[in-house]
Amino acid sequence: MCPVSASPSNVEIIRAHYAASAARDLDAMMANVSPQVRWTEMQGFPCAGTWIGPTAVVENVFSVLGRDWENYRFELQTLIDGGEQIVGVGSYHGVYRATGKAMQARVTHIWTLQDGVVVAFEQFTDTLLVRQAMTGTE
Repeated sequence: MCPVSASPSNVEIIRAHYAASAARDLDAMMANVSPQVRWTEMQGFPCAGTWIGPTAVVENVFSVLGRDWENYRFELQTLIDGGEQIVGVGSYHGVYRATGKAMQARVTHIWTLQDGVVVAFEQFTDTLLVRQAMTGTE
């Protein structure tokens, strides 16, 4: 009898997303994302808005951050397993290319999954700290 392989849990799926992000592997980051995902970046953030589908997310979020920020990254501190909702808490880091100013801001991500697929994402962060790096102000 062959062993049955268990599907990854929702928290494992999100942990894998963050590991792929750290490795800068966009394909792996989007591997468990619904074609109709609703991805919301907070008002005041450089990529603010709700993007529908992985292609829109890559074009309007990850490509923009990679273009405008040097060494932009998310460092995960805590994952909270809420079943169909997973909360990731950590910090953003990077240097805004146009100003050369570094930024570190706390952030919370709320992920919603259905049947092992990300159907929604919402970001909450201190947009003032991000904006200060972008404008070179304190």
